[in-house]
Amino acid sequence: MTVETSLADQVIARYQKAAEINLSNPNRHGNLISLPAGNDAADVMVTADLHGNRRNFQRILELAALELHPERHLVLQEVCHGGPTYPQGGGCMSHLMLEDVAQLVSQFPYRVHFLLSNHELAEMVDFPILKGGKMLNLMFRAGLQEMYGNRTADVRDAYLHFLRSLPIGVKAGKRLLICHSLPEKCDQKPFDPAVFDRPLVDEDLACQGDVGRLVWGRDFRQENADAFARQTGAQYFLTGHEPSTDGFQTPNSRQVILDCCCQNGCYAIIPVDDQISYGKLLAEVQRLHKPTPETYGM
Repeated sequence: MTVETSLADQVIARYQKAAEINLSNPNRHGNLISLPAGNDAADVMVTADLHGNRRNFQRILELAALELHPERHLVLQEVCHGGPTYPQGGGCMSHLMLEDVAQLVSQFPYRVHFLLSNHELAEMVDFPILKGGKMLNLMFRAGLQEMYGNRTADVRDAYLHFLRSLPIGVKAGKRLLICHSLPEKCDQKPFDPAVFDRPLVDEDLACQGDVGRLVWGRDFRQENADAFARQTGAQYFLTGHEPSTDGFQTPNSRQVILDCCCQNGCYAIIPVDDQISYGKLLAEVQRLHKPTPETYGM
């Protein structure tokens, strides 16, 4: 199945517009979105990894209700690599969700924040990801090829431009930092918070660069979270990256991990408040879907 050239042009234009909005956000400073406290109506709905889960994505949009809540912000993460495949060639269809995210950024400018995550970074730097015996990057490009045919390279250039425009974190008030994960061994090899402020270079995006460490890290030790807090000035972290059958985890006293691609996927709607506490953060974690008897094995 190959779309008409005009449709490919529409997708390319969508990515270009979304990238412009990302880079011109008045709340953006370097690579960090800072949402100031002071507006009692302002809140941020935080979600995590989706990996092509269309059901959960649609539920997020329903719950966010951005049209009805003009002061609300929405954080999305990691939509690439996963979900349904094309019936003929088997290519990954998650590129369609990436296009939907770009459309949301354009529809609600400066309110939808798509964070750079490890799977999107892998697309940017051509880093191969093997999962379940499948090369996810190749499946993603096979899906593009099936949809866009001889316009695939043009569409890919456009989405890479969009990915390069993504922020790497959202600061909600003074205490809460929303990012994809926490770097490993911050207590031994300090994280450089300057990557939030300055233009990124290739070394930052490598696996051992500070952005690479930020999106790939799986170090949940209390000592690591405490060190990251000292280095960033944040007190608490709302992240994704780690799969959870329960939809969320609390691995230390500073971090709450959300997962949005499982059956029990969770989200949180957090007031933009300089006085946010860990207890308040955890209290706002909710399930995307109402529990069913099957959820509890009944």
